[in-house]
Amino acid sequence: MALVLLVIASPGCRKDSFTTTGNLQFSLDTLVFDTVFTTIGSTTEQFKIYNTNNKNILIEEVQLMGGEDSPFRLNFDGISGITHEDVSIVGNDSLYMFVEVTLDINNQVSPMVIEDSIRFRTNGLDQYVNLAVWGQDAYFHYQDQAQGIWPSDKPHVIYGYSLVDSAQTLVIEAGTQVHLHKSSLLYIYKGSLQVNGFLDNEVVFQGDRLETLYDNVPGQYYGIYFNQAEPSIIDYAIIKNGTSGLHVYSEQPTGDYAVTVKNSKIFNHSSYGIFLFDGASMKGENLLVSKNGYHSLLILKGGRFNFNHCNIMGYGSAQSPAIGIRNYYDDPTIVSDITEGVLYNSVVSGNLETEIILDTIQNPSVQLNFDIQHCFIQAEEQYQDSFYENCIWRVALDNALLPGFNNISEFDYGFSSASVLQGAGFGTSVFTDILGNFRNNPPDIGAIEQN
Repeated sequence: MALVLLVIASPGCRKDSFTTTGNLQFSLDTLVFDTVFTTIGSTTEQFKIYNTNNKNILIEEVQLMGGEDSPFRLNFDGISGITHEDVSIVGNDSLYMFVEVTLDINNQVSPMVIEDSIRFRTNGLDQYVNLAVWGQDAYFHYQDQAQGIWPSDKPHVIYGYSLVDSAQTLVIEAGTQVHLHKSSLLYIYKGSLQVNGFLDNEVVFQGDRLETLYDNVPGQYYGIYFNQAEPSIIDYAIIKNGTSGLHVYSEQPTGDYAVTVKNSKIFNHSSYGIFLFDGASMKGENLLVSKNGYHSLLILKGGRFNFNHCNIMGYGSAQSPAIGIRNYYDDPTIVSDITEGVLYNSVVSGNLETEIILDTIQNPSVQLNFDIQHCFIQAEEQYQDSFYENCIWRVALDNALLPGFNNISEFDYGFSSASVLQGAGFGTSVFTDILGNFRNNPPDIGAIEQN
């Protein structure tokens, strides 16, 4: 280890011996303690602070922002303290910062991730190095590559990202709790994700803040992103409180659906529940997608989709129709095919007058293969396109044609026998509903069969 030279500024130092314009460089921007404690434990990590200027630089103040209540402690070359003042670094030299953390991991009310930061003030400029330590006994995934099986015996926490890379497969067992930290994502790039939940033993994706205050706060993490993914399956999952629930990008090379989602609830995201972009494809059965900030289902620049017995709804604070579909992005002269646009036995409803918008540009070279049958659709008027068949239309917020859900605010989308959804569907290969009930013949519209 190189000898560290620390010079404490003194009144005898000439003011002009220090640079007045430079700043600091650091060996990292976030110091992560990747130790997983099972009892009370302490560990120390370090990073380097560089002065890349030719002249000396004076650090006016170094401060641990969490103060005395922080589990972190600082040490400059044997000098401990949460605040250090007037520390100089010789030109083109560096120093080490040692950081210690002490935790009681048995305190299961502590956050999944405990964070703090160190502020360095130099020439009036504030710079920060972030600190993070795992706060509970869990599996932590910090900018790692994910493959194999994630077991359900402990929670899984994603900090930054977890990548399912090309030709790899990640299997998540039933009952697994997956927590994503702020701005984090599960990213599937040319790999495959298999989520194997069961009825009453779902896989849950949510943020890592465990306080009751955060139970229904959207935007706590980015989401689950698929980019040119191999065929992936999500069965019996709860995906909530992110920015986008499922973001699927680009066409699946083999012609299969990139993602098949069944028996799942996707709700309370700040932007989109499901976002298909640039030819992406998805098959969905028995889905409850609701209470997302913008669209619950957004399709841009073409693609392929097949949804059967789904509730794709607005409600909550939704600012846009539940379903928005475009076969272009920002340039209307560049249009893409919608090779399959199937919506069967599904509910499209919400708080807005119109909950489905098809903004498509047609020309002889573009395919627009929509097929919408036996759906409940809420719109300002009944659309006359031939691909709508045997649908129930709630026009202009007609209160005589409400779907009659039990309790929207409590996410209870069951309904009574008097509902217009009862027996209004048609023959289907989806034999059971999201609750495991067998469907009648003819079936009800939506993800729930009212027996």
